[in-house]
Amino acid sequence: MTGVDVSGGAMTAPDLPSGGVEYVTMRFLVNTVGYLFGIGVILGLIAAGAVGYYVYKMSEDLPEYTQLRNYEPPVMTRIHATDGSLVAEYARERRLFLPIQAIPAIIKEAFLSAEDKNFYVHNGVDVGGIMRAAVTNFRNRGTGRRPVGASTITQQVAKNFLLTNEVSIERKIKEAILALRMEQAYTKDRILELYLNEIYLGLGAYGVAAAALVYFDKSVHELTLAEVAYLAALPKAPNNYNPFREPARAIERRNWVLDRMLENDFITPEEAEQAKNEPLKVTPRELGSHLFAADYFAEEVRRQLADMYGEKGLYDGGLSVRTTLDPEMQIMARNALMNGLMDFDVSRGGWRGPVTTVELDGGADWGAKVGQIEAYSDLPEWRLAVVLSVDGNEAQIGLQPPRLASGALSIERQRGRVPFSETAWKRIQHGPERGQDYARFTSARNMTDLVQRGDVVYVEKVEDAEADNVWRLRQIPEVSGGLVAMDPHTGRVLAMVGGFSYAESEFNRATQARRQPGSSFKPFVYATALDNGYTPASVVLDGPIEIDPGPGQPVWRPKNYGGKFAGPSTLRYGIERSRNVMTVRLAKDMGMPLIVEYARRFGIYDQLKPFLPMALGAGETTVMRMVGAYSIIANSGQKVTPTLIDRIQDRYGRTIYRHDDRVCQGCVAEEWHNQPDPTIIDESEYVLDPMTAYQITSMMEGVVQRGTATRVRAVGKPIAGKTGTTNDERDAWFVGFTPDLVAGVYVGFDNPRPMGRGATGGQIAAPIFIDFMKEALADTPGVEFRVPEGIKLVPVNRSTGQPASGGGPGVILEAFKPGTAPGDTYSVIGLNTDGKSSRGSVTRESERAVLSGTGGLY
Repeated sequence: MTGVDVSGGAMTAPDLPSGGVEYVTMRFLVNTVGYLFGIGVILGLIAAGAVGYYVYKMSEDLPEYTQLRNYEPPVMTRIHATDGSLVAEYARERRLFLPIQAIPAIIKEAFLSAEDKNFYVHNGVDVGGIMRAAVTNFRNRGTGRRPVGASTITQQVAKNFLLTNEVSIERKIKEAILALRMEQAYTKDRILELYLNEIYLGLGAYGVAAAALVYFDKSVHELTLAEVAYLAALPKAPNNYNPFREPARAIERRNWVLDRMLENDFITPEEAEQAKNEPLKVTPRELGSHLFAADYFAEEVRRQLADMYGEKGLYDGGLSVRTTLDPEMQIMARNALMNGLMDFDVSRGGWRGPVTTVELDGGADWGAKVGQIEAYSDLPEWRLAVVLSVDGNEAQIGLQPPRLASGALSIERQRGRVPFSETAWKRIQHGPERGQDYARFTSARNMTDLVQRGDVVYVEKVEDAEADNVWRLRQIPEVSGGLVAMDPHTGRVLAMVGGFSYAESEFNRATQARRQPGSSFKPFVYATALDNGYTPASVVLDGPIEIDPGPGQPVWRPKNYGGKFAGPSTLRYGIERSRNVMTVRLAKDMGMPLIVEYARRFGIYDQLKPFLPMALGAGETTVMRMVGAYSIIANSGQKVTPTLIDRIQDRYGRTIYRHDDRVCQGCVAEEWHNQPDPTIIDESEYVLDPMTAYQITSMMEGVVQRGTATRVRAVGKPIAGKTGTTNDERDAWFVGFTPDLVAGVYVGFDNPRPMGRGATGGQIAAPIFIDFMKEALADTPGVEFRVPEGIKLVPVNRSTGQPASGGGPGVILEAFKPGTAPGDTYSVIGLNTDGKSSRGSVTRESERAVLSGTGGLY
């Protein structure tokens, strides 16, 4: 029993066991920690619930990531020539979509090293990368450096495709959620494919394929390691590594990518070092036309594609278009038309003054002054220059400095001289003033009459071994025109030039200019006659005629060019000598409604008015339509539809359009078993009887041999064709063909006015045709026109069309259909005033008829 203190003192507790104090302390701590842990768990659950609720609420309005399964990015449309060369590209965003299998491994490795080396390991969010970014940003606080991100490639795909570029915590959370979901729905390769095709890499390029073309003009398979590393350096901030504004930073970033690739064992140290030593050579490529001299052709194709598929299909659809363009023939056509227009400008025009003038102060940099003026990009033979000084004999010039790939003006300064003796223009043109048809000219006696100090002019180098930096003056001709070359059997347009310079004027005179074809329309009047009972030997009176249009209208008296008449003449003579009066009488005899119908069938006019002047080409049409119509004649009368496009494929390579709709019987065969050769079946309609087509071809061959186009014989190959000249020489034409090539040329002022006496189709348009055909047919043997079965060739007198025996200068072989060969008698259309036909002597008398209509062409 415990004792009790009876002395009145305080009682003492029994002695505690050894270590009791520590035990109590430990228990207290445990209880406290447990309490705090409980509170922490509760708070954690509350926080997790709050975060979960926050994430849930954000997840409710997230974009639907499954749309990426059928994602079709905007892809540029590419247009190619017949040889596969690139003609033009059209896009709002430069992008070429490549499947992941077509992207070289080195490109994948470079972008993974630069952007997300753990891409094939993480599940969409790289936790380790986030921690490293957090540490880096902590260390960089206060330095002004941009915060380092930790977005994975999956997150970047989520942002680029589904979110905005907004910088916020909310966007980053959404990005992470979408990345986690995408990783569960898509393979890594699909995500990387989307990334490499969508990422913006500067200079308007989206995706690695487009960037390879834009920066280096190469396909992805042609890139060097250094070029690949540079592209991989761009996603973070393309503008910061612009190769022209920031070349040092661009190379530094490229080399950083190479170090990362080396670190990841994608390349060897030797490869890395070699790539680092490679200079950064970038040559930006512009959108639009890429093939020299093809601007008018490319723009016409662009317009047609926009009509067929709309603006979205054209600029976003990723179409691959194979055109009919022959690049070599296109350059021939361009040079022929340009030279012809310049020759006209020199021979019939005058010097019209400088492009502009600039102030040249004493110490001013003339190179910078002339460098500010934009030169026409499609005239590489010419240079802009500023006149630095001038005396009577020559002008000293400063040539416009070239621009570097960066767009900056070169510091190079080149001078030259323009002697008066090398100046083609010896007169100065004034006007014409508004409302006037003709310009006024004054003589140019020396160089000071042509240019003054500060004048900016075009010049062309004189290619002479003895010339010491000598140049000659050039100017854009006032007169313009168009040229079209076509395959007559398929309608494929092989070349098309719509003017002197596309950079100067985008208006296409080959397809958009509606002009009067003049006498180049006559073959279709004569073809109509031959197809309806007339023969090449039919005789028509070439004598004065009066047409009374009706009350209140002046009498129309068509005339021949030159004003003379030949009396009774054959149809052959009428077309060879381009007799207007004969054509009017023939059209009157047939009736204009018949000619109107044939003009529609040939595609020259949609609805020609049935007035007699229209038989002389008074209606308006285009070079393209005329060449298409002549192609029908060259194709033995079978319908030909002009086309600039052979085939169109969509982004997946599926053919969605093909011009050639002919049936190839027997073309599909897996093996050869001695079966017959494939047969191409063309079910196109016939506009003309093939025999009629040969007859009019033979008559137009006569136009070249002894008619209004004898200079075309210089081509040295069998050619048929027809000249065309309108009233007051406002339009000059020549359209001609061999058995396998048709070409047409038109020349005239854009605002129609007389080109001057003698500016006929034979004098102005035919030389352009000759220059083109000589080159186009240089390596092609001459081929005679094919005579269809059934045609009978009969020797006749060329003047009378009567049968002839033997040979002689006046005897030709004329083509007749069965049963139409000439007899011993013949009738003359239009001989008597009463309208009856008879055989006999000719008196030059008038014939009157009632007709609605005005006009008349030579």
